[in-house]
Amino acid sequence: MNVAWVRKLCLALPHTTESAQWGEHLVFKVGGKIYAIAALEPQDVWLSFKCVPEEFANLTEVPGIIPAPYLARAQWVALETFDALPATELERLLKQAHALIFAKLPRKKQAELTADTRRQPRSKSARSH
Repeated sequence: MNVAWVRKLCLALPHTTESAQWGEHLVFKVGGKIYAIAALEPQDVWLSFKCVPEEFANLTEVPGIIPAPYLARAQWVALETFDALPATELERLLKQAHALIFAKLPRKKQAELTADTRRQPRSKSARSH
């Protein structure tokens, strides 16, 4: 797994947008709210994401996973190594992070995103990401 793998997975999730922020990070958002951050340049952590409180403590006990700097109080974890989690588990956790943030969006914003998807079919360029 690497940043390209994470990017492909995240962009396949409904309503996900990406942007480069803070110089060397790729940020994945749903409804304008961040659910995952990937480092584009070598850093202490390569990926951070939101998780449920019930899993936060267990995940941070895994070697190579730490509480995310600046975001740990909101139950974010950070992966120090590419192999800290199996691909299937990381995929599940990223999908869960996306769902957590989407669920916290105001209902009006959720409805707007859902309505936009139904009204406009995704363009070829949007699907190719």
